[in-house]
Amino acid sequence: MVSYLEFEKPVATLEARIAELRQTAAGGDIDIGGEIRRLEAKSADLLRSTYAALTPWQKTQVARHPMRPHFVDYVRLAFDEFMPLGGDRLFGEDQAIVGGLARLDGRKLMLIGHEKGHDTASRIRHNFGMGKPEGYRKAIRLMELAGRFALPVVTLVDTSGAFPGVEAEERGQAEAIARSTEACLALPVPMVAAIVGEGGSGGAVALASAERVLMLEHAVYSVISPEGCASILWRTAEKAAEAAEAMKVTAQDLLSLEVIDRIVPEPVGGAHRDPAAMAATLRAAIGEELAALEGRNPAELREARARRFLRIGDGG
Repeated sequence: MVSYLEFEKPVATLEARIAELRQTAAGGDIDIGGEIRRLEAKSADLLRSTYAALTPWQKTQVARHPMRPHFVDYVRLAFDEFMPLGGDRLFGEDQAIVGGLARLDGRKLMLIGHEKGHDTASRIRHNFGMGKPEGYRKAIRLMELAGRFALPVVTLVDTSGAFPGVEAEERGQAEAIARSTEACLALPVPMVAAIVGEGGSGGAVALASAERVLMLEHAVYSVISPEGCASILWRTAEKAAEAAEAMKVTAQDLLSLEVIDRIVPEPVGGAHRDPAAMAATLRAAIGEELAALEGRNPAELREARARRFLRIGDGG
């Protein structure tokens, strides 16, 4: 069952009417198939036009949709033979950041990403996708392992930001994020990052400093959440929509600014309406990028990463 966002209310009304008519048709002799098909076409057109004109704040809501596919969904639908590897060998296990060995169309790789969880219990277990220092240090360990065995690295980014709790700061959150970013930039193997939901602050950059950065059509990527920005600038989170507009958080804005390299289209109505189709599209896009990076030596890969990040904001 689809969970509707505020701006989807007209679509929700139409789809509720369609459901009522189907129930009526199933329980009687009245032929209302034509009316159902007409309303289905109208609903599809309305959904398409609505999602074609989303504001940055509405895209933020879509990126946070509770039914949006997360890391575990993409592992199940897009990758094969996933073997999780846990622990940072320094403090412990952080389930907000998950990683391990996997295959993509027969290609062996290291897969790392944020996991938010789908229900109350899993969200608490995964800390809502907010990584702690041990999570980023685990990511560093896995990236170093990938480099040692010449395995490309794929990361799926979906976090509102790194965990801001006192215990994370006590264990060196800023240092862990910086080291993880450094590990990405120093990788001797190809790296492809995909922003699949929220790309929040350094918690996202720490897993997204790749030579190829993809972004789903309705994902968002920013240095701070719109609410956080609004709270700083206007002293109220109620200005979040204005902040989202000004911050250029959408894939379309970021592609024009060359912060990302490619937009991955989502099914009409967002990835949450058809996770299997979304996973198939993402799988193909990542496969194409990895194929394009094959054959490059470590020096070329590091140079490509340095070049892509140094050129951001240079006006060239």
